Amino acid sequence: MQRYFVDEPFTNQNELTISGENAKHILRVMRMEVGEPIVVVQQGTAYICEIIQTGQDVIVKQTGETLSSPEMPIQVTIACGLPKGDKLDLITQKGTELGMYALIPFAAERSVVKWDDKKGEKKTERLQKIAKEAAEQSHRTLIPEIHNPITFKQLLTTVSNYDAIFIADEEDAKSDVRTRFADKLKKVYDNELKSILLIFGPEGGISRKEASSLIEAGGQTMSLGPRILRAETAPLYALAAISYEFE
Repeated sequence: MQRYFVDEPFTNQNELTISGENAKHILRVMRMEVGEPIVVVQQGTAYICEIIQTGQDVIVKQTGETLSSPEMPIQVTIACGLPKGDKLDLITQKGTELGMYALIPFAAERSVVKWDDKKGEKKTERLQKIAKEAAEQSHRTLIPEIHNPITFKQLLTTVSNYDAIFIADEEDAKSDVRTRFADKLKKVYDNELKSILLIFGPEGGISRKEASSLIEAGGQTMSLGPRILRAETAPLYALAAISYEFE
């Protein structure tokens, strides 16, 4: 069934009016009609509904059934040093499919790309749209929060909001004695932690100065194996590993 995220509340009669882009998609793209079922996700719950009226807007009514939540039992936020090109598009789309809770782009020391306020706002809106479409396609019950780009200094002030902070470190991957990500995840699982912040650098990785600052703030370095992964590959590898451990 087609899935739509809405902000509007249901009425006391368990009805809801869908308008805007969602209504256009239902009527013009999917060409759905009265009597057809759809899934409406509202405040994290997926309701099976039936279309009861169409026009400029679409009115639906709950059937009394809800779907189980596919969300991961732990909230995983990805902090990415701004990479080149459209790599953030890929991270947003695939990260959403893999269960990412939120994405925080940040200006890292080795970030070549610079976003001004005007450019950053447009790019954030684009990423939010990508996340919404990916959440619908992958049957999520929440859309990952896409933050506006922040500075590294601002990132440091947010780390205390998470139960565990892991830093993807190239130097750790090159070391003969690596800190295995699987071992870190087992401790998170055993301690029943609820939120993780994963920090990844842009092309070239996190600088030594940034790594030291993050460790001082409570972060732990981690290795994603002996191979050096691309900026857009590492977050997806980590999300897949977390999904394997927790789901």
